[in-house]
Formats: sequence, structure tokens, C-alpha cells
Amino acid sequence: MANEDKKDFNAMLHKETDMPKIQRVTDQKTVERYGGERMFFAPAPTYDAIMKKIPEGKLTTVVDIREYLAKENQADFTEPMTAGIFVSISAWASHQRDTDKTPYWRTLKTKGELNPKYPGGIEVQKELLQAEGHQIVQKGRKNIRYYVENYEAALVDLYTLF
Repeated sequence: MANEDKKDFNAMLHKETDMPKIQRVTDQKTVERYGGERMFFAPAPTYDAIMKKIPEGKLTTVVDIREYLAKENQADFTEPMTAGIFVSISAWASHQRDTDKTPYWRTLKTKGELNPKYPGGIEVQKELLQAEGHQIVQKGRKNIRYYVENYEAALVDLYTLF
């Protein structure tokens, strides 16, 4: 995202949409990639509510949230692009609020990767995760990325939270 300081992410978070909904996918490559044709779209507040439930010291990933939402809504998969956008909106909305914070830094990308699109980028997420006891490792030489070491051990079972 660009120009984050000029956007009202809390308004974006609560904007009326035609979600939740399930859409049937007919593109064969998409069906094969995601394992089915029933694609679920969750509204932004749904992602925010899940992210708020992740306890201190625990983690989740966008993929885990998507899988949870698909199963809970009898779909084959949750649409990945809006999921990523809505997770970022939740993070920025929390950053703009003085109260009712969302611990967005506990939601990681695939394979435990830190999210450079969160407020303050990698450095802030890294500091917040380290403050909760997580070790951060750097991978790559040219395309450097950061990951939570052994993130799998800290993953929370989303079904125990709801």
C-alpha cells in the first residue's frame, strides 16, 4: 500500500461489502491449485476478529486463517488476494487506533515470514515478536527476508479460540 498516512484504515475495515459469500470458480488451473471450486470471501472485520484472538507468545499465518475460514464456511478455499489485503488493512487500522488494538504482528506470511506491509515494516514486527520471545532469522543474500525461527511450535490452533 502507498500513502498509508493519508488513508482511514478503520473506515476501510468497516466498509460495507457483499461479503461473506461463496463463489464458484470455473478456471481449471485455480481449481487444481486450491483443491476445489467453492471459493469463500470473508469481510475484513472477520480477519480482524481472528487476529485479535491470537494470544501473546502465539502465532498464526494468513494461510492458517484462510484454511480455517474455508472449513468453517463449507468452502474449498478462501480467496487469497483479499485475505492478504484485509490482513494489512486490519494491521493499519489497529495502528491508527488508540484503543482496541489488534496484535497484527502475530499474523505471519507463509512459512513464518514477516510482513513488510505492516506498519513500521519488518523492523517493527521484528521488535514486537522478539519482545514476545520469538527468534527472528534472516534468509537470502540479495532478496533478504525475515522469518520466525521454529514458528510452527508457536502456532495456535484457531479452532480452540472460537
